[in-house]
Amino acid sequence: MAAVSGESTLPQPSVESGDHDLLPPVFADWLVRRGWRLRAHQRGMIEAGATGRHALLVAATGAGKTLAGFLPSLIELHRGGGSGRVHTLYISPLKALATDVRRNLLMPIEEMGLSIRVETRTGDTPADRRARQKSNPPDILLTTPESLSLMLSHEDAAHLFSGLACIVIDEVHAFGTGKRGDLLQLCMARLQAMRPALRRVALSATVADPDNWRGWLAPGGDIEAVRLVVGEAGADPEIGILLPEGRVPWSGHSGKYAIPAVMEAIEAHGTTIVFVNTRGLAELIFSELWKANDKGLPIGIHHGSLSLEARRKVEEAMADGRIRALVATASLDLGLDWGNVDCVIQMGAPKGASRLIQRIGRANHRLDEPSRAMVVPGNRFEWLETRAALDAIEAGERDADLFRPGSLDVLAQHITAVACSGPFNEDALFAEVRSALPYATLDRATFDRTLGFVRDGGYALKAYDRFRRLAPAGPGQWRIAGPKFVQQHRLNAGIIVEAPALTVRFKNGRKLGTVEEYFASTLVPGDTFQFAGIALEVEGIRDSDLLVRATSKSARIPAYMGARMALTTNLAERVRRMIADPDEWRGFPDDVAEWLRMQMWKSRLPRPDQLLVETFPHEGRHYWLLYPFEGWNAHQALGMLLTKRMERAGLQPLGFQATDYALAIWSVKPVERPAELLTATIMADEFVEWVEQSHLLKRAFREVAVIGGLIERQHPGQRKTGRQVTFSTDLIFDVLMRYQPDHLLIEAAWADARARLTDVGRLGDLIERAGPTMVHEQLSRLSPLAVPVLTIIGREGVSTEATEEALLDMEAALVERAMA
Repeated sequence: MAAVSGESTLPQPSVESGDHDLLPPVFADWLVRRGWRLRAHQRGMIEAGATGRHALLVAATGAGKTLAGFLPSLIELHRGGGSGRVHTLYISPLKALATDVRRNLLMPIEEMGLSIRVETRTGDTPADRRARQKSNPPDILLTTPESLSLMLSHEDAAHLFSGLACIVIDEVHAFGTGKRGDLLQLCMARLQAMRPALRRVALSATVADPDNWRGWLAPGGDIEAVRLVVGEAGADPEIGILLPEGRVPWSGHSGKYAIPAVMEAIEAHGTTIVFVNTRGLAELIFSELWKANDKGLPIGIHHGSLSLEARRKVEEAMADGRIRALVATASLDLGLDWGNVDCVIQMGAPKGASRLIQRIGRANHRLDEPSRAMVVPGNRFEWLETRAALDAIEAGERDADLFRPGSLDVLAQHITAVACSGPFNEDALFAEVRSALPYATLDRATFDRTLGFVRDGGYALKAYDRFRRLAPAGPGQWRIAGPKFVQQHRLNAGIIVEAPALTVRFKNGRKLGTVEEYFASTLVPGDTFQFAGIALEVEGIRDSDLLVRATSKSARIPAYMGARMALTTNLAERVRRMIADPDEWRGFPDDVAEWLRMQMWKSRLPRPDQLLVETFPHEGRHYWLLYPFEGWNAHQALGMLLTKRMERAGLQPLGFQATDYALAIWSVKPVERPAELLTATIMADEFVEWVEQSHLLKRAFREVAVIGGLIERQHPGQRKTGRQVTFSTDLIFDVLMRYQPDHLLIEAAWADARARLTDVGRLGDLIERAGPTMVHEQLSRLSPLAVPVLTIIGREGVSTEATEEALLDMEAALVERAMA
């Protein structure tokens, strides 16, 4: 948001002559006082707004995207005055981003003396402020997709949005292709029906194919209705790989070995953000940094499991420049404008070029100055991945955005929200839903099935009154069946379904945040764990609270079952090409180049189009290693499928270990003909059986049942425990699988299990290419390429220094054997 907070230094403190026609005098004068000028893309957005066109702005971080998105609304509100209703909706993927944008947007409004009110509306907004916003709406309302859906579920929604002229979607790439994007699309379709002239605007720094996003943004998918505005190129980022000792570890993924060097970088810069990929790593890296923080510098931590108070406190401290370093997850990836951040460090591999660009853009948030960042790879495969990401960024490549049909559980939630706002006509709603791009190909039969589920739960559940949410309101008309269903929807609506969690509290009631229930269930009084940067001792569990006290004892790091970031296909392809071409190795660290040369000598390095499979004996077991580079989810699913085949073949599998790069399986008997196990029929036979028999489908069903409104997490004054929700969903799942296996939510759960939990698209591609491209190396001992995978076997649950030292000794023995 360059022209808002002043992070761009622009050479001409004047307004160009052509801009006088676009800008009211108060805006032009403000730019002159600030020493700024309109950039071409900001001018383009004003022109699009003046002609009523939808617009997609693709511009680099620091280019003033957010101001460009708001300028047409600010000008229109200044010229025409407010209507007493919401004029512009700003949609953010993060609550923190909405709060940050409000803070930065108020500055130019106040400096120009504009009579424009800007407020936020998220799940954190107090009830009294939400009530006031209904009776006295602001001109600009900053919100999230979930809060917008809830606002549309109220009877006065049509009145509240009767003056709506524009909707601005920030960081659209971050959520547009997922379920939150489905919900937002349905909300936009509803708003467009209320306000046909509503203008849509989307902003992003990292989209691979702008035309795809123009289609996503346009009502009905009409690309030509959306003007593409492209920002001027900014300074190239300066990104380095931090290797404090010049060598890369064999295993690990945290980058913990580089903590002293990271601490030195923090000391040498004004403010640093240290990004990690998971909440558990955030706690680990914060703890290690604090141990190395000899100067006592103020360091904070930020992730989604911390309490609102803790997150707000650290956000405000960052905005005020009172923190020297902040360890953060994806909770701070997007758009936050802290101009004093001058260094970003990524701990572990970035998993995608677009994600790395987004994160490094938090540093030197200026278009004309390079963002500076360092990446700390956790192991040798991660070094290759990091090198691939840097090459992709230099080549201007972005990770592909994967669009897919809209989810039926989200559609069911939306239909319930519509019914809560008043009676609806099913034909009109069907047409409205089809105008949302993810549902453009939805057939009437599927819509009617979804409507039937919302109406009475479906064939197997319709005998129960608790599932009868809709009642007839005339021919083809439906209404909500009673006030209790309205209350139930508003208490439970939402797309983000967290794993069952317990609240971490001190005895005095102070809340620190939440830990996942399965981790809490492993704790007994006296156990210690690290949370919110504090070592805590468990005192006990009471209802849904985990009671703790501070301690000086060493502590475990909580484990989280959140979704893993998968290595993108773009980076996977680059890594395959990189390891197959020795000419690429010239700039590699000596130990990485030596590792690859030894692999080529002792086994082989596959061509980019080949799948390498190695088999070898090791410590009384037989191993086979596959190197597909298709991401953890696909490899984990493949490991489950192959071990099932091995059981049936009498090979007596003992276990497997998946990483983003490889899959290791060990067994009592050797695998002599891997091609016979890895055939296409595995997807038709074992895959379906495995998903149905494992907890995968139940896990997916739990989520879709909550999103679809079949199961409530919250009752007035009471929240169900994760155990209660799981028990309820498992019970209904078993009933449906027995009596109605084609139920709408079973179908939705299958879609999730295929797409998200197992990454079936990449798994299918892997298996399809395995037959004709597999190369099998039968070895007498483990290969160098196998070492990083084998060294992480047994590392889960490490909690003592003695165990860690034993595992390091094991790693040294493996390395010596492989590289001898």
